[in-house]
Amino acid sequence: MSKPVIAIVGRPNVGKSSIFNALAGERISIVHDSPGVTRDRIYAEPEWFGRGFVLIDTGGLEPGSEDPILQQMARQVGFALESADAILFLCDLRDGLTNQDREIASLLRKSDKPIVLALNKADQVGLMPPEAYEFFELGLGEPLCVSALHKLGLGDMVSALLDQVPETPSSEQDQHRISVAIIGKPNVGKSSLLNKLLAEDRAIVSNIPGTTRDSLDVNIDNAYGSFRFIDTAGLRRKAKVKEAVEKYSTMRTQAAVERADVCLILLDATEEISEQDTKVAGLAHNAGKASLFVVNKWDLLDQKDQAFQTWQDKIKQRFAFMPYAEMTAISAVTGQRVDSLYQEIVEIYEEASKRLSTAVVNEVLAEALAMHRPPSDKGRALKIFYGSQVSARPPHFIFFINDKKLMHFSYERYLENRLREAFGFRGSPIFISWRERKREDYLKVDGKKSRDREQD
Repeated sequence: MSKPVIAIVGRPNVGKSSIFNALAGERISIVHDSPGVTRDRIYAEPEWFGRGFVLIDTGGLEPGSEDPILQQMARQVGFALESADAILFLCDLRDGLTNQDREIASLLRKSDKPIVLALNKADQVGLMPPEAYEFFELGLGEPLCVSALHKLGLGDMVSALLDQVPETPSSEQDQHRISVAIIGKPNVGKSSLLNKLLAEDRAIVSNIPGTTRDSLDVNIDNAYGSFRFIDTAGLRRKAKVKEAVEKYSTMRTQAAVERADVCLILLDATEEISEQDTKVAGLAHNAGKASLFVVNKWDLLDQKDQAFQTWQDKIKQRFAFMPYAEMTAISAVTGQRVDSLYQEIVEIYEEASKRLSTAVVNEVLAEALAMHRPPSDKGRALKIFYGSQVSARPPHFIFFINDKKLMHFSYERYLENRLREAFGFRGSPIFISWRERKREDYLKVDGKKSRDREQD
C-alpha cells in the first residue's frame, strides 16, 4: 500500500520537532528552545500497527514576517502542505490560543486537506482540561491533548490522522536506494545542488552561513536508479561554531556521512581550497565512503578547459590522502553537468560494492609477489600466504602473513595499487588488514605440517 503523507504544522516552539522525533522513534530533527531551529522540510517514515506513513516536520510559521529566512520557511511549509494527505496542526496548550494560531488555522482551512488539531505540553490526557476549550474557536473540531515529552496521547493522535486518509495500492520499488551525502563548508552550493537535482526549491538557499541546520533526506527515482540525497549543514571551523544549534548541525552532518553510500564533496570554484575543505573531505575518507569531488560555480570561471586541469592538479595535491577520488565540475545555478552526477554516483557505488572471490584475489597477489618481492629485515623475509576480501563498501581485504613487523607501508601501498590496476575500485578507498598466522593454523597431516586454507 502507498504511504500517506502527514505534515506537522504550527507556530515556532510548540514542539513540532519533538512530536516528529517521538513518532519517528529517533532524534532526526534538532530540538532546541531557540525559535526557528527547523527551517527545511524533514522527512521520516514511521509505522503505526503495521501501516507506514511519511511524516514531514516543518519550520515554525510566522504569517506576515518580512524576514527573508522566515519567508522561505513559509514557502517550505507551503510545499509540505501541497504534498500532504493530512495535516497535524500543533498548538501549545500552556500558551493558550494565540493570534498566530488563528492566522495559521485560517491558512490551513484554505488547503482543503483533512486537519487534526493537537495541543502539546498537556500534563495528562483523557479528560479535557478547561484551558483546551478555547481552541474550539478555530473550527477544527475537538482538539487532542498530547505530550511529546512524556509520549502521552500520541497513539490516538496518529490513529485520528490515518483515519483521515484511505489506503491505496502502492507500486513496486525493489531497487536499492543509493544514499548520497552532499557535504562541504558553508556557501559552496549544497542546497542549490539539491534543488537543481529535484527541479524544485526543496531546500532553503541563502548567502547567510548556517542556513541549513538539519540533514535533509530526499528520495529521487529516475532512469539512473533510486537515490536518497542528504543535504547537510556546512561544516565550519570549531572556533567559529558558537551556537548550540550549530553544534547539533555538525553532529547531524557527521551522522549523514556515516549512513551514506557515496559522498559528494563540494568545493567552490571561485575560492582556493582551504584547510576546512580538507577536514570535510577527511570525514568521508575516515568513514570509508566512496567519494567524488564536485567543483561548483563553474559558470563563474573563464578559460574553463585550462581551469579544469588546474583544479585536478590542486585536488591531487591538497587531497593526497584520497588519490582514489575523482573530480567533476558543475554549476548548480545553470544546471551545467548536474545530470551527469547520477551516472558518476552509480559507477562509484558499483565500484565500491565489488566482491571478489578468494581465488581471484590470490591470482593477483601471486603476480604482485613475483613482480616485486616482499621486504625483509636482518635476513628474515616477509611471507604473504594468501588474501581474501571480507567486505565491500568499502572494499576490505585481509592478508595472512608471517610477521606484521616485516610489513612496510610502501609495500602495502604497492599491493593496493596492484588491486586497483586489476579491479578498479574507482572513487572508493581500499582497506587492507594484516593477520599473522597462529600456531593453531597449522594442521599435522601424516606427520607433515600443512597450512589450512580458507575456502571461498
